[in-house]
Amino acid sequence: APTRARAKQALEHLEIEVLELPAVFTTDEALEAKVKIYNDDNLFKSFLIEKGEGDLEAAFAACDVVIEGEYRTPAQEQMYIEPQGMIASWDPSGTCRIVGSMQCPFYVQKAMRTLLALDDQHLIVEQSVTGGGFGGKEEYPSMIAGHAALLAKKVGKPVKLIYERDEDIQATTKRHPSIVKHRMGLDKDGTIRVIDVDVVFDGGAYLTLTPVVLSRGVLHAAGPYKCDRTRVRGRAVATNAPPHGAFRGFGAPQTTFAYERQMQKAAQALGMSAFTLREHNMLRKGDSTSTSQVLQGSVGSEAVMAAVREAAESLPLAAPDVSQTNIRRGRGLAFYFHGAGFTGSGEARLAGRAAVALRADGFFEVRSSSTDIGQGVQTMFCQIASTALGVDIDAVRVLDPATDRVPDSGPTVASRTCMVVGRVVEQASKKLARRISEWAAENGLVGLPLREAAMAMSKVEGEISEMVQYQPPAGIVWDDETYTGSAYPCYGWAACSVDVSVDLDTYEVSIDRCVHAVDVGKAINPVIVKGQIEGGTLQSLGWALWEDVLYRDGRVVNDRMTNCIVPTFADAPEMTTIIVEEPFANGPHGAKGVGEIPMDGPCAAVVGAVEDALAGLASSTGFDTLPCSPEAIAAAMRSVS
Repeated sequence: APTRARAKQALEHLEIEVLELPAVFTTDEALEAKVKIYNDDNLFKSFLIEKGEGDLEAAFAACDVVIEGEYRTPAQEQMYIEPQGMIASWDPSGTCRIVGSMQCPFYVQKAMRTLLALDDQHLIVEQSVTGGGFGGKEEYPSMIAGHAALLAKKVGKPVKLIYERDEDIQATTKRHPSIVKHRMGLDKDGTIRVIDVDVVFDGGAYLTLTPVVLSRGVLHAAGPYKCDRTRVRGRAVATNAPPHGAFRGFGAPQTTFAYERQMQKAAQALGMSAFTLREHNMLRKGDSTSTSQVLQGSVGSEAVMAAVREAAESLPLAAPDVSQTNIRRGRGLAFYFHGAGFTGSGEARLAGRAAVALRADGFFEVRSSSTDIGQGVQTMFCQIASTALGVDIDAVRVLDPATDRVPDSGPTVASRTCMVVGRVVEQASKKLARRISEWAAENGLVGLPLREAAMAMSKVEGEISEMVQYQPPAGIVWDDETYTGSAYPCYGWAACSVDVSVDLDTYEVSIDRCVHAVDVGKAINPVIVKGQIEGGTLQSLGWALWEDVLYRDGRVVNDRMTNCIVPTFADAPEMTTIIVEEPFANGPHGAKGVGEIPMDGPCAAVVGAVEDALAGLASSTGFDTLPCSPEAIAAAMRSVS
């Protein structure tokens, strides 16, 4: 239609006939497989990770304390600034150009290559300014790009297709709802001896990124704790809900919530402080993870915990106001880790590339498909390149990603942009700087500042560029069959302390203070890094208390910003953000991922703080399901009254 109004008018003349078939709306129904909607078992994917030998039940029987729990987390809506949208057009040569809000231009190009039967020369995908993605604009933009491209081909004119907010919330992928059953056996001194975890994710009606989300979830499910005998089982099921997909944290927040609730209960059962139990069991350099990966370096576990402990001890809980007898206060702690980059051999398969060019006008240009979606990619790449080149930052530009102008650097996901692509940008910049210096020496310009030598070279040679392909660090050995070995080249580490107030009249929770320490390897730009940490923290706090996507017969029912609640600035507590730097040898200047880890753990700290505030008044198991809403708190208190 030429106008939105005309399209809506036409819609009124359509009548849809629906034949309702048997449906599956819960994970339990999917596992029963009485109604089959995907293969014979409704399983999209399953994983099994085992470490150590011997009978698991015998190991539990030998423990002094066994902690068991079942933890449920809901879907979460990304709620990026602008909804999904694409523009598609075709030129007389048969070339299709697609422009839109997205995270991964080459993902869209790959999908359209199959749909439209075009080669890369006749299929150009370009990212427009994108106001946030959080994973929601990773794979879903291909859907809208396909619709827009087919319509544009049919009508012979450019087509713009933009979702209304309600359409966006109803249709797009969200965080996977989860059920995690966790058993943990400990000695009376607090040493963890055995861990057994069963993870089930709701994949929705169609298979998107569910297998890789489940993969990261199970790889993090045993937590950042030493344990010689572990078993982690993971399954993702098909249900008749909209598909679930990528969201910041990518499966780790669901399993982090479970293992940190377990640690809270274990500390209570053993009469130990939350800090002491975690410090006693935390992974350190030389220890091995649940996949038997031995941690060789850049292990910030002790540093982040010490930073939060010092800050928490210097900031006691707010003294209760004697006039506010209806207010209870509590404090919660969480400790967690997050693998940086793609799992196992993923980065080797991606073989991400980036180029740095000396343009004919004497400016330098970074060429990469890594998109800036609010996390400061352009600023960071300018800093990395200018430092490696030895020029002022205003001499460097970053080219906007389009598949006909930049190499494929891999997707803007998985906390890999700075650590992986930034490393390649650094190497390409150094390679280009050497080439310019060699040219200057050959032409009698020794000692001339590199920028001046570059400008002289560009006048003679025109544009020159250097491209580098990422090479994973040596010693990364991963077995996809057994899911053992080096799952990630390195990990980020974090600890978070949260103080809350609970109103005993309304059961509302106020977050008074949040102290968050994150090991980022090296903060290329500390202001941007703090912004990443604080943004992810607020998303996690919101997931803990307020956010809940509700379904009825597989359809989202709270599809407005008025009832699909996310936190705003007004909900943000006092934040103390501590950057810890344990450099990673293969990151630019030692940097590693920071985008996802702030999302993983604060929700568990919030729930722990609420439980602490209501100690003796509410059942512990009442806080094992998110969100920790007033209704959930009321139910937890009724269960002990």
